[in-house]
Amino acid sequence: MLTSNSVVPPETTTRTSTATRTAGAYSSSTLDSHNTKLTNKKDTPVYEDNPGDLPDDAIKSDESTRSEDAADNKKYASSENSKDTTEILESNNNDKQESEQENVGAENNDINHEMEQENGGDNKNDEENVLKEPGSDVEDNPQGLQGKESVEEQEKQKDSETQVAEESSVTQNQQAEETTQNHSESTHENSAGEEIQETRNDQESIGKQEIQASDHEDQQQQQMNQQDQEQEQEEEPKRRQKQHDEEQSQQQIQEMTSNDQIEHDEAPLHTHQEITRDTKTQVEIQETQHKDTKPMEFNSNDSFPGGENSGIPKESKESKKSWSTQADQSENQKERGNGGGSDGQDGSIYGYTWQLCNVTAGPDYIPCLDNEKAIRQLHSRRHYEHRERHCPEEGPTCLVSLPEGYKRPIEWPQSRDKIWYHNVPHTKLAEVKGHQNWVKVTGEFLTFPGGGTQFIHGALHYIDFIQEALADIAWGKHTRVILDVGCGVASFGGYLFDRDVLAMSFAPKDEHEAQVQFALERGIPAISAVMGSQRLQFPSRVFDLVHCARCRVPWHVEGGALLLELNRVLRPGGYFVWSATPVYQKLEEDVEIWKEMSALTRSMCWELVTIKKDQLNSVGAAVYRKPASNECYDQRKHNRPPICKSDDDPNAAWYVPLQSCMHRVPVNEVERGSRWPEDWPRRLQTPPYWLNRSQMGIYGKPAPDDFVSDYEHWKRVVSKSYLSGLGISWANVRNIMDMRAVYGGFAAALKDLKVWVVNVVNIDSPDTLPIIYERGLFGIYHDWCESFSTYPRTYDLLHADHLFSRLKKRCKLVPVMAEIDRIVRPGGKLIVRDESSTIGEVENLLKSMHWEVHMTFSKNHEGILSAQKSDWRPDSYAASS
Repeated sequence: MLTSNSVVPPETTTRTSTATRTAGAYSSSTLDSHNTKLTNKKDTPVYEDNPGDLPDDAIKSDESTRSEDAADNKKYASSENSKDTTEILESNNNDKQESEQENVGAENNDINHEMEQENGGDNKNDEENVLKEPGSDVEDNPQGLQGKESVEEQEKQKDSETQVAEESSVTQNQQAEETTQNHSESTHENSAGEEIQETRNDQESIGKQEIQASDHEDQQQQQMNQQDQEQEQEEEPKRRQKQHDEEQSQQQIQEMTSNDQIEHDEAPLHTHQEITRDTKTQVEIQETQHKDTKPMEFNSNDSFPGGENSGIPKESKESKKSWSTQADQSENQKERGNGGGSDGQDGSIYGYTWQLCNVTAGPDYIPCLDNEKAIRQLHSRRHYEHRERHCPEEGPTCLVSLPEGYKRPIEWPQSRDKIWYHNVPHTKLAEVKGHQNWVKVTGEFLTFPGGGTQFIHGALHYIDFIQEALADIAWGKHTRVILDVGCGVASFGGYLFDRDVLAMSFAPKDEHEAQVQFALERGIPAISAVMGSQRLQFPSRVFDLVHCARCRVPWHVEGGALLLELNRVLRPGGYFVWSATPVYQKLEEDVEIWKEMSALTRSMCWELVTIKKDQLNSVGAAVYRKPASNECYDQRKHNRPPICKSDDDPNAAWYVPLQSCMHRVPVNEVERGSRWPEDWPRRLQTPPYWLNRSQMGIYGKPAPDDFVSDYEHWKRVVSKSYLSGLGISWANVRNIMDMRAVYGGFAAALKDLKVWVVNVVNIDSPDTLPIIYERGLFGIYHDWCESFSTYPRTYDLLHADHLFSRLKKRCKLVPVMAEIDRIVRPGGKLIVRDESSTIGEVENLLKSMHWEVHMTFSKNHEGILSAQKSDWRPDSYAASS
């Protein structure tokens, strides 16, 4: 534990455009190793806790039939050694092939005619209606775009064709019997002819050969007819079943396409299950589509297979004027060169050669936290700058290796209690925290008894203890979204799901080995972050409650800079729960810290609501409340900590230095933070009170209407398409990331599933992250030209809605796709909605990494892709960086 004498003198901080990061701060988990005690005792080791005990530990296809027939023909012609016979056989095969091509052509004409009827007689867009079959260089268009009425007409036509084929087969059988009789008589005559062959002239010999050739041709034709008839009889049930399946698919498509309507500036987009049909015409259409790379402006009035229009305007250019971005707000954001555009490989990246990352961190590599070169160049680590983000100028284009013995993760909720040891093969926490029930090694598993330093006897008891201390907290109603500082293995957040509460847990990547990785492997949301010299990457006034249980952060030092950062992100009227030894112990060090903490919180106008002792765990907790007005600020005798300057944007959070000041509380009724949100779950679907109708929404409607339209849109997409049309087993999905969230509609539509979604708002997008928090969800700011602050293999599903087409204007896609591969677990999924040309680039990159592309669909230069990561890893390493 820290003391007041163990800190450096406070520094004056100002908000400038320089790269200097001010306002001292400390890591939430490496504090003890860098400070001394108030007393003159010897330094204690980093881990003060006693280590815990560890336990010992064929039906043939058409193509194959034709191949065999051709082989028989060739063999027969050779045995007769007759040029005329060979010519006759070739003529017969050509006739058969021409007949088959005519049938295919007629079938294609039927398909095109039905599609033409469905599109109102206009088939100019046929080349754009492409459903590609994964894994083929040339991919086909199905008849899955036909309507129900067309399917019925097709069924009648097929029945008619079947009847004609059966009648033809009867006639051919009669002809075959006559041919057999003639052949028998001819054989007898030929035998007699052989006895007098010496007296026959050359003309009679030639005539005999012609008769023999004719007889054998008839015999072969009979055999072929019999084979065709037998094959047709065998395939008839399959054909009827296929026809039935196709009809069901058409009905499903009609339902999805009549509901799934895009409400964004990008073209409308519908998804459906894949149906393919192997025809020459559709191959030509696919080849034409691949050649067509010229961008086309999409008309929002264009119709889709269901005949429905989008009904939703594009993202309004005018609306962008009323929304600021995180890049605009964060004056001190990290500058990056314009690396946009194609690198010359993206368009034909299918042959891209990947290698494993040759890094010290190995399977746990986080590029922006393991940048050893940048860390070595730091001038100071006093404020734990070495635990902060230091991203490479160029993102890695290598793939992260798998731990030896890696297995597919255990599903939720069992994963909360145990994970595979080999997936996160680290035992240090078990050795030093096992006696506190953090984590234990149990055979091939790592088990989590649900305890923590302050709640050895389980998190649920501790959660209820906090509720009993202050009933107004009201878990899952009044309090919905919280921040857990120095979360350890995140058992507190993991059990808060039982109380309908979302916890954004964070801890640094430090000597508490893999603590955040444990959390994510368990299916609990967490990020790697540190309270150091920069602001946390969250908006201001968004968390209902902030929690710290022995989080080892010196809140009282350097003018309370770190506690003031919590004040920034805490909602007015929100609570800070501090469970630490200064609250309930009387050691000299604890008493001194309590005095300093009390003076600081009073100067910040935080009200000490209650102090309560937990008898079971022998701990205590102090609960503070942030003011909901400015009255206390105005009545302070001393302006310490100072009120922030009016030009200091509290929402600026992307590489922005800490500010040792407080922002005034909004009091205007239409300002965000002037009152508490609706109780959960009403807040999920209720437009925030501060979204007024005079403000234009992202898509051009009044902001509250925009919010509602977006929510309705994503509910339709998820229910009609994502849950059943993409081939995703949602029982295996727990950790989800929306890589380009707007209002959080996608996450809101998944509310009833046992999943959680971290919503990422890009720094160059309209800053809608406060809206996401207001509705009871959570998220973070990020720039996808950089790596995300998470461990490898931590997400089950990534969702990217029109992200890559925007992103590639600023940076290359190859590092971005490598980052996606790093984040997603083997067996994890990716859903992409974007421009068709971009979908093609993403698909090629995924295939080069051996991902399984389950489905792609394109229409009007808009597309959707669903893919799954495999277990494949390269067999060579990249050069050491």
